[in-house]
Amino acid sequence: MKVIILGSAHPLRGGLASYNERLAREFIRQGHSVQIYTFSLQYPSFLFPGTSQFSDQPAPDDLYIHVKVNSINPLNWLSVGKEIAKLNADLMIVKFWLPFMGPCLGTISRIVKKNNKTKVISIIDNIIPHEKRVGDFQLAQYFANSVDGFIAMSDSVLVDLQKFDSKKPKVFSPHPLFDNFGEAVKKTEAYEKLGLEINTEYILFFGFIRDYKGLDLLLQAMADDRVRNLNIRLIVAGEFYTAAKPYWDLITQLNIADKLILRTDFIPDDEVRNYFCAADIVVQPYKHATQSGVTQICYHFDRPMLVTNVGGLPEIVPNGKVGYVVEPEPKAIADALVDFYANHREYPMRDAIKTEKKQYAWSEMLNRIFEMYEGIKG
Repeated sequence: MKVIILGSAHPLRGGLASYNERLAREFIRQGHSVQIYTFSLQYPSFLFPGTSQFSDQPAPDDLYIHVKVNSINPLNWLSVGKEIAKLNADLMIVKFWLPFMGPCLGTISRIVKKNNKTKVISIIDNIIPHEKRVGDFQLAQYFANSVDGFIAMSDSVLVDLQKFDSKKPKVFSPHPLFDNFGEAVKKTEAYEKLGLEINTEYILFFGFIRDYKGLDLLLQAMADDRVRNLNIRLIVAGEFYTAAKPYWDLITQLNIADKLILRTDFIPDDEVRNYFCAADIVVQPYKHATQSGVTQICYHFDRPMLVTNVGGLPEIVPNGKVGYVVEPEPKAIADALVDFYANHREYPMRDAIKTEKKQYAWSEMLNRIFEMYEGIKG
């Protein structure tokens, strides 16, 4: 098949770009022709909360990436749409995560479909955003009307999609493994790479810091006397995408600075494995969520997870088997951490992960895509 992927990719950085590039490689592995159309401008600078949208890594030499899409220029949408339409691809995959992108991605999709050959399937991270703004529903609706089918990466998003469309085909297919960060290394090697003390145990909070991700709940759990008395430290690895001061103030108020290692810059792809391999358990204390790519990095590196009982997170973390599912409150998080260390859960959970993660192969995602394509190609 001839496939186009429309969405984030190099020179942009972050999980969306990693996802689309890994998806392209799976198509290529299975013998298909793939081109990626990514953003020359993804977010205007005043809408972007981080330090940079761009990677400092070299462009991948195994992917064909066009850096052409301007998210805020309607004339650009028209020209890019016409260019992709002329390629007469069998399929275009659009990764959708934010209503702001609805006009851009929806317009391009409409133009591409006018060639009467290309079918458009959207892989949906979120259709209703975590951080809501006026006009979100209308922008997301415009996009939803432009595609032929939806693949939701959590059941909660599948339910949300019904508010936008009740007729087009839609299916749940979980986020595949993020296996593009290299192979696991021994803890001692990861400690050395990160400059960590070898006689301490570590838990990890990983990813962009946004208020809905509940880092404040985890900080409060670290102040629980039972947790404070454990020989553990929390590594916070990720860039602030919200105001940092409330978190610094909370750390001071709780008097837990000695229990933390703060690496609050962007974590490059080639350093990701060191953080996961240094951790005994990875904590995602989200206040609300749909799904998370962090869980799929955990699965790749065989790391137990502590997630909160929100959105789609419990769907992929069997409680007590590969990790914990707890309520989003400090005491519940602390209870789980105490149980994990007191009862030596790490290695039994890691063994269970090796079996559980087989269902998250990228080939399974492509199976769902091809099944949907066959259903709509007429």
